[in-house]
Amino acid sequence: MAAVQLKNVINKRNGSSALTFIAKLKANIVIEDVAGGLLLHGGSAFVATAHRYPVYNEGEIIGWVSGDEKAPLVADLLVLLAEKESERKNIGNEVLSLYKEVNQIFNFSEKLAQSIGPLAIAQTTLDEAKRSIRFDRAVVVLWNESNLQLEVIASGGELLADSDRLNQHREALLRFLLSGQSEILDDANAMLGVEIVPSEVRSVVYAALKVKHRVMGAVILASDTAGAYKAADLKLLVTFASQSGSAIENALLYERSIREANEREQVMRRIYEAAEKFVPYAFIGSLGHKLITDVKLGDQVEKVVTVLFTDIREFTTLSEKMSPEANFSFICAFNGKMGPIIRKHNGFINQYLGDAIMAIFPGKADDAIAAAIEMQQAVEELNSLCHEKNYPEIRIGIGMHTGPLIMGITGDDERLDAATISDTVNTASRIEDLTKYYKSDILITEACACQVDASAPFYLRPLGKVLVKGKKESISIFDCFASLPAGQFPKKLATLDLFKAGISSYLTRSFTQAFLSFQQVLEQNPEDMTAHFFLSKTARYISSGVPDDWDGIEKSEK
Repeated sequence: MAAVQLKNVINKRNGSSALTFIAKLKANIVIEDVAGGLLLHGGSAFVATAHRYPVYNEGEIIGWVSGDEKAPLVADLLVLLAEKESERKNIGNEVLSLYKEVNQIFNFSEKLAQSIGPLAIAQTTLDEAKRSIRFDRAVVVLWNESNLQLEVIASGGELLADSDRLNQHREALLRFLLSGQSEILDDANAMLGVEIVPSEVRSVVYAALKVKHRVMGAVILASDTAGAYKAADLKLLVTFASQSGSAIENALLYERSIREANEREQVMRRIYEAAEKFVPYAFIGSLGHKLITDVKLGDQVEKVVTVLFTDIREFTTLSEKMSPEANFSFICAFNGKMGPIIRKHNGFINQYLGDAIMAIFPGKADDAIAAAIEMQQAVEELNSLCHEKNYPEIRIGIGMHTGPLIMGITGDDERLDAATISDTVNTASRIEDLTKYYKSDILITEACACQVDASAPFYLRPLGKVLVKGKKESISIFDCFASLPAGQFPKKLATLDLFKAGISSYLTRSFTQAFLSFQQVLEQNPEDMTAHFFLSKTARYISSGVPDDWDGIEKSEK
């Protein structure tokens, strides 16, 4: 582009600013064009011309300023005004260049919108920069505030620097990268005072990634050619950095929000899982809710369920031989064995009651009986632990009853509790107490037995009727012996018909015949404690007589 003429600079509208400046300086000067033609004479009539100062434009001399010590200031002003005149002449080219730049920036914005995640955005930035700004090496560096480390999230060309090398000289780099400045460096290592970039690098241009006055990092381009970058390159890179900085910030915020949402979800899941350990999901589900947070005071539902009670027999005697810590550990071990079995058979723990457990089975009674059988078998494993600790073996009794039950949420506005209200619960508890009386491992009521699948291998023996405390109607009960170990089960199975005959005779007051039946049972199976129980009762009735109102119904006071 040809240089402007100095006379045009002075004669232009902005020439008045030059004249005003000279007048204020009271400068004694002469201004000449490049050919020596006089353009302006200011100050006294005589002007010394020994000191002449050139006026440059576009690398060419377009005139001279001669005069006193203020002549250099005037020359600088004219240079500035000449540059502005050149800018006006170049406006057409700049408009075209600006259009191209705006178009590129618009396209860049569209590409950013399609990029997902900080890494993709950073790589898109380098790819777009390469279309207009030549580089041999490039990186996008982010400052990680969580670990106080510089991270290279994208690179282009040959290796400029990796994260490890950058962090070795972190303090020197941060003075530049986090200053928010964008610059062109002809000797980056000299400027930084440390050897960071390869020795082949001759020029560096970098632009800060800034969002709302916060510096996130920088886009750094490097060339192996000296003086490779101009102001236009810096300007365009700053624009790219500004757009990508906002995009990266949004991506980071999105990732953080997703991460925080996942963390909150995990916390809520842990809370939910912890809450479920106190209030089983089956209980909440029975109320028509999926989450414990949905329950409210007064929620209730009535269902026909099987309630199972179990406790450790003679646990008080056993606990006296243990320290409090050992006592607690033993109960935890016991519950740890029983709980999974109950859940395996579609039940849930309603309450842990010290050495006792109350469980509810919403499905068929078969589930509860199957669980009871497996629970009794699991006691053998616990007894192995007792042997190791020199504790006496334990036995458990299990009783159950099927009937209607109300499950609901009771309490007040400040304290809620999951509650079960039903005579079924009381009856099941009384039946469990009777296991000690009848010397039985598992007792079930007729209501349970009626639900049992005929093909299920539960092996039930009738024990007659009982009238439990608080009830007006008697109920029939059955002994389930399917849980017995291999050495005892065949004997009870072999004597099942004899036992049933004995019970039938007993209930019809045929005590002599009953006595003989139970005696035959014990001859084949001396370990049948329930048969011992009935043999003893029949013997007493034979020797002492029977009250006139005796109807075969056992009255339980517990």
